[in-house]
Amino acid sequence: MTSTLRDNDLLAIQEVRILMERAVEAQKLFAEFSQEKVDAVVAAMAKAAQTACVPLAQMAHEETGFGNVPDKTLKNQFCCVNLYEAIKGMKTVGILREDAERKIWEVASPLGVVAAIIPSTNPTSTTMFKVLISLKARNGVVISPHPSAKRCIAETARILDQAARSAGAPEGLIGCLSSPTLEATQELMSHRRTAVILATGGHGLVKAAYSSGRPAFGVGPGNVPAYIEKTAQVPKAVRDIINGKTFDFGTLCSSEQSIVCDDVIRDSVIEECKKNGAYFLNEEEVSKVSRVVVTDKFTANPMIVGKPAAHIAEQAGFSVPPQTRVLIAPLAGVGKKFPLSIEKLSPVLSFYVVKDWREGCDRCIEILNFGGLGHTLALHCNDDAVIREFALHKPVFRLVVNTLASVGAVGYTTGLFPSMTLGCGAPGGNITSDNISPMHLLNIRRVAFELREYQASAAHTGALKAPSASTELQPDRSLIANVVERFLASKGIGPAASSSPAEKKTLIEQRPASSPAVDFVCESDVRLAVESNEKIRIHSKTLITPSARELGEIHDVFVRS
Repeated sequence: MTSTLRDNDLLAIQEVRILMERAVEAQKLFAEFSQEKVDAVVAAMAKAAQTACVPLAQMAHEETGFGNVPDKTLKNQFCCVNLYEAIKGMKTVGILREDAERKIWEVASPLGVVAAIIPSTNPTSTTMFKVLISLKARNGVVISPHPSAKRCIAETARILDQAARSAGAPEGLIGCLSSPTLEATQELMSHRRTAVILATGGHGLVKAAYSSGRPAFGVGPGNVPAYIEKTAQVPKAVRDIINGKTFDFGTLCSSEQSIVCDDVIRDSVIEECKKNGAYFLNEEEVSKVSRVVVTDKFTANPMIVGKPAAHIAEQAGFSVPPQTRVLIAPLAGVGKKFPLSIEKLSPVLSFYVVKDWREGCDRCIEILNFGGLGHTLALHCNDDAVIREFALHKPVFRLVVNTLASVGAVGYTTGLFPSMTLGCGAPGGNITSDNISPMHLLNIRRVAFELREYQASAAHTGALKAPSASTELQPDRSLIANVVERFLASKGIGPAASSSPAEKKTLIEQRPASSPAVDFVCESDVRLAVESNEKIRIHSKTLITPSARELGEIHDVFVRS
């Protein structure tokens, strides 16, 4: 048995290498496609996926047991309709932009082969999303399915691949592991030909992607708080939160996880929650649900992920009315003492009451610090000043206002880019805070033309030459003579003080050959005399620097006139 498992691991690793080599060769051909040919391939895939939305949703639900078919169908449509509409006119080939003022061209360059890691919570929709954006950017893609969703993911990949090849894409451009294992996924992420990893899954998977040695886009957990401020339209706010939380039974990482509301509207919020199918747990039921929903490692129990509220209650040992859509647990705090304050991935909400928006702000940050930094916060409010404060200070990169968090963050009810991969930035341990798009799967080559001519300095052109050693030792005798004359003139001796260097030669040059005594001697004069074995003739008024006098007396070079 052990030998068989070992063989399966080796076969899975070998399959990774085969699929990767095929994708590399196919991508080299695809990289030469024009924008029109790339768009034709993407359009064909989107059309084929749209036709298969319902059967793929049914297949995903049957295989994983997560969520429900109508919402999984909507997620599929979101990717092959909303996403496609967002990318179909996007330029990803050739020169993307020409900046006439700065004289720069920006040229698209595909990355290569994308390693797409697909989760079990949103298997078919995430496969559509990653394949569409990868090929839009002229990349190949190799898919590693979650083992519990491998059949529906493989079928989605097959439909997309068939459509792409029918539109002219090279064979092998889209690959999917048939026997995904942990070892195979690790091989795919660390493969030398993997250009970038698109990782969607648990914290361990995302950490492994970032540790693989290859570039990676991973996403952090989404412990999303939904704050209802006193100025909100309470009926709509509650309806949005319940609808967002129960969408596909909470399997989206952007789903609401907690309700935080002001004390002055507490009663109306509770009433509206009950109208929308909420069941408020008592203290004993909170403990029971906590044991079922949260594992000892403070992660969501996979056995209740994406299950309806009534099923969760039944597993916890009590029953709820048949119309119950969501379980709400009133909590006194956040952290390990309150297990239901984590991301639950199921129709279970924690519930907090605060004094005002400042206290609400603090509570939301507590929740985000307990596993949701950088992801999403939902704010239901009609006070622009409060909205501005949240926008400026909350540690999230998607603040959705007066809408559902679950589908608002992915761009279904908002103007955000339609995406199934939501970056959480540095606070969430991610490389980006964006909704991932085809533009994240491109390198940009920049062509820059000269704007201004280079003006070389004199030092670079050689106009200034370094003085020779002998020149450095020589004083400016003309300048020195002028200084001496002025000094003597101030004492009433020698030529007029007004005489300038331009009107006469140096004192040395003025003296007749028969009387060559000099008026000034410095150390370099003495050194030159010593080297030339010559004497220096001085007179009673010759100015001699101390160092020159000392050196001259040692070598006996002075001769007095």
